[in-house]
Amino acid sequence: MKRSKLLGLFVFLVLLVFYVLYLKHHSSVTPSYRLPPHLLPGSGRTKVDRSDGFVYGIMFDAGSTGTRVHVFRFQTENQGSLRLDNETFSAIEPGLSEYADDPQKCSPGIMELLNVAKSSVPPSMWTRTPVVLKATAGLRLLPGEKANQLLDQVRALFQESPFLSAEDSVSIMDGTDEGIAAWITINFLTDGLRGSEPPSFGILDLGGGSTQIAFSPRDEKTIQMSPVDDIRTFRMFNRTHTVYTHSYLGLGLMSARLAVLRGADAPPPVGGSTELVSPCFPPGFSGHWEHADAVYALKGQKPGEPVYEACLNKVQKFLYRKLSRTSEAPDVDFYAFSYYYKRAADLMFIGEKEGGTIRVSDYIQAAKKECGAPAEPQKSPFLCLDLVYISVLLQELGFPPHKQLRLARTIDRVETSWALGATFQHLEALGRQ
Repeated sequence: MKRSKLLGLFVFLVLLVFYVLYLKHHSSVTPSYRLPPHLLPGSGRTKVDRSDGFVYGIMFDAGSTGTRVHVFRFQTENQGSLRLDNETFSAIEPGLSEYADDPQKCSPGIMELLNVAKSSVPPSMWTRTPVVLKATAGLRLLPGEKANQLLDQVRALFQESPFLSAEDSVSIMDGTDEGIAAWITINFLTDGLRGSEPPSFGILDLGGGSTQIAFSPRDEKTIQMSPVDDIRTFRMFNRTHTVYTHSYLGLGLMSARLAVLRGADAPPPVGGSTELVSPCFPPGFSGHWEHADAVYALKGQKPGEPVYEACLNKVQKFLYRKLSRTSEAPDVDFYAFSYYYKRAADLMFIGEKEGGTIRVSDYIQAAKKECGAPAEPQKSPFLCLDLVYISVLLQELGFPPHKQLRLARTIDRVETSWALGATFQHLEALGRQ
């Protein structure tokens, strides 16, 4: 009798455990992407209006080499669920940082992109549509006063526009937030934010001034052994997400080019033209490069020297102990953007529009080939250096040569940048006000 009671108690406890696990699993499933309650129609808590069944969001991406505008139109569904309906995209060059000494000169370009937004949003919705500009590494690398003057100029243009703008609508984006926003974009577009499992894809972004990595850890060791600032936990789409993210300021491709060419410890030039002699250029090459308000005279070294090996040595010295590795990253499926994509397209490893996949070893082999090739007028003299840098960067992040990366400029005709993720974050923030 006593044994049967113990057996019955054991069965009861087992069933209770399964029931609790069932409730936990099903309560975490998010059937749709929903705005916070404060953004629902009739709440009276925000100026964002969806009377026509759509929500619009305007996001300016002020990068180091150009400024882009993304105009998103979301279809509203039951209980505030959002479905991305359309994106309008336009870009101008150069980046905002090029106007650091005369901020007013950025105005025509910003106005051009504001006009793109005005033509993409119905006039009846202009005053109810938020407009945001987030600047990335180009402005993060500027002295604070110069960066603030540029932001003030843009802020004034936004406030004169018919769109919904506040003081915090124009800002410099933290590098880790840039990685998180790109991670949100990819996992939204690939449907990875549904269900109870962690989103599948990580992101690798190589811009002009900085580079980012972000993914959702599945191994508790990644969380425990990573620096506190590299692990971010946030709530979005009614779920809590934990993301490993790290941004490396100064390790973007343009910044790295300059550091490798002039030597990581050399002071920046003070006006005029500076000569840069490097084994990373084809032997006998000479040319010029304008970067950050300076003109550089470029020269290759004498013929007969081992170009690839010498360039590889310089890049390895520059990147030595500058990056962190996680043991889990090589097993994560990554999308790679920006200069990872551009250089692969330049070499026709992928289609310019459709993208594709590439292995780390493809960058390595391409670097060896380009560094051994003679100078050609139709090719960039930086191809050797850029490819060596990309291949070393990926390996320093812990990716083996056989690691395959996905390269995509768009998914379902939507740009795979951080802009969409940052727009969701802004809408969430409006809901908390």
